[in-house]
Amino acid sequence: MAVVASCLILVTGCTAGSSRSASTNDAGTTTAAQGPAPTITVLPGAAVADVLPTEPIIVEAAGGELRSVSVANTAGAAVPGEISADGAQWQSTAPLVYAADYTVTAIAESAGGQSTLQRSTFSTVAPADLVFPSIGPLDGTTVGIGMPVRVYLDAPATERAEVQRHLTVTASPPQEGAWSWLSDTEVHWRPKVYWQAGSQVTVDANLFGVDFGGGAWGEMDRQISFSIGDAHRSVANALTHEMQVYDGDTLVRTIPVSMGAAEGGWQTKSGAHVVIDKNREKTMDSTTYGLALDAGGYVTEVDYATRISNNGEFVHSAPWSIADQGVRNVSHGCINASPENAAWFFNFSQIGDVVEVVGTPVPLGPADGDIYDWAVSWEQWLAGSAVS
Repeated sequence: MAVVASCLILVTGCTAGSSRSASTNDAGTTTAAQGPAPTITVLPGAAVADVLPTEPIIVEAAGGELRSVSVANTAGAAVPGEISADGAQWQSTAPLVYAADYTVTAIAESAGGQSTLQRSTFSTVAPADLVFPSIGPLDGTTVGIGMPVRVYLDAPATERAEVQRHLTVTASPPQEGAWSWLSDTEVHWRPKVYWQAGSQVTVDANLFGVDFGGGAWGEMDRQISFSIGDAHRSVANALTHEMQVYDGDTLVRTIPVSMGAAEGGWQTKSGAHVVIDKNREKTMDSTTYGLALDAGGYVTEVDYATRISNNGEFVHSAPWSIADQGVRNVSHGCINASPENAAWFFNFSQIGDVVEVVGTPVPLGPADGDIYDWAVSWEQWLAGSAVS
């Protein structure tokens, strides 16, 4: 019986690999295989550099079916994937890692028994820096109707538009909103109007494999979800010396207050503030924002301190100014209330509640801390987006 010896030659590259030109028949003898060998195409191609780790690996066979595909990097980490039902394509099902060399080995076989082995290598992009996204509110928390989504980056994003395209906010029920950049390291999302009470919100920061510019790339994807609580909104009026507190559309309390004195330039900033912190006891120290004690500063212990900005504005207990509350403004910028009213407001308030200050000529703005999102018009907010 004549036997034709089979031969398998390995070819490295993205072109068709070697073929085996013999097959074994049912009788156990070897006969010449019929037809051309299949061709294999691998993407990314051979020797390609700076491949995105999120880019799928695709292996395709023409003139035959894929029998096996393996992908691994030099550290030995295998990449999972699946062959299609018709055997024509294999695709990876997991992301790659940065700064790694990957080798793809694939075998395809034709209906006539011809087989092709293909092997190729490519490398992924090597970042000079990795950028981690910190996100607020924290996952699983409940916040008030004024709390925006905040994404803080630990390195600047010069490619703002590219980063923003990978940030999404999903609210139930749906609500119109937009991203706006406060700096190269901070971007916020807020709805056009205050959140609807009871909303469920999910933030997806799909930043792994995203080019931040300047050699920096996104370190990881993150997802957080939070809830919107009751609709608490207060209006503190420096002209009437009252703060009206609403739960939804219901006025639940009117509190006599004393706000920042005009004399000395202590006026409370007008605009929509957001409750960002609560302290049962708090030391108020003017030296922390540059006012020395010998220049009219103070160090005072207060109770029931509800912080509404990072410029030193609180709603807090001020038993020393009860005679002025509801009458005149004498504070250094805080909203003074009686111990009873301050305690009630402290217990009523949740992080993210809104306190709208009206009646002063000094507006809340970027110099007043982290969250001034509601102090700008919707048109100004949209102008801060990197994506039209």
